[in-house]
Amino acid sequence: MEVIGILIIIVAAIALWGVRIYNELVGIRENVFNAKSQIAVQIESRWDALKSIIDATKQYSRHEAETLEKVTAQRTSVSQASSVEAMEKSEEQFAGVLSRLIAVAEAYPELKASELYQNAMRSVEEFENKVRQSRMIYNDSVTKLNRAVQEFPSSVIAGMFNFTKEPYFEETEEKREMPSWE
Repeated sequence: MEVIGILIIIVAAIALWGVRIYNELVGIRENVFNAKSQIAVQIESRWDALKSIIDATKQYSRHEAETLEKVTAQRTSVSQASSVEAMEKSEEQFAGVLSRLIAVAEAYPELKASELYQNAMRSVEEFENKVRQSRMIYNDSVTKLNRAVQEFPSSVIAGMFNFTKEPYFEETEEKREMPSWE
C-alpha cells in the first residue's frame, strides 16, 4: 500500500512538472505571437503614414500619386497570422514605394518643403523605428521559444504537443541603416 502511495506521488509530481512546462511553452509562444502582432501593427501604421504622403503628392503630380496608390492597393496586408516571409515582402514593397516617393519629392521642392509632407515623413520614420524595435522584441521572443523547444527536458513536452521552432527576422543590408528622408 505504501508503494502505491509513493507511485501516486511520483506520477502526480511528473504530471505537475509536465503541466508547468506546457504552460511555460504556451506563455513563450504567446509572447512570440504578440511580438509578431506588434510588428504587423507598426507596419500597417507606417503604410497609413505613407498614404498621407501620397495624398500630399496629388497636389504636385497626380500621375505619380495615382501610380503609387495602385501599388499600395496591391500591397500585402500583414497580421499576427502572417508569416515572417509575408512581413518581409511587405517591407520590400514599402521600401519601393518610399523610394519612389522620395524621388517625386526631389522633383517637386515645394512638396518636400510642405508641412504635410514633412509631418508624414516624421511619422514614417517614427513607425520605422517602432518596426525595428518590434522586430528585435520578436527575435528575442523567438530565441526563448526556440531554446525551450530544443532544450531537455522541455523538448519532451514540446514534442508531445507539437511546439515548433519559429523563424527569425533576418537583418538585411537595407535594414542595417535607417533610411534618410532628406
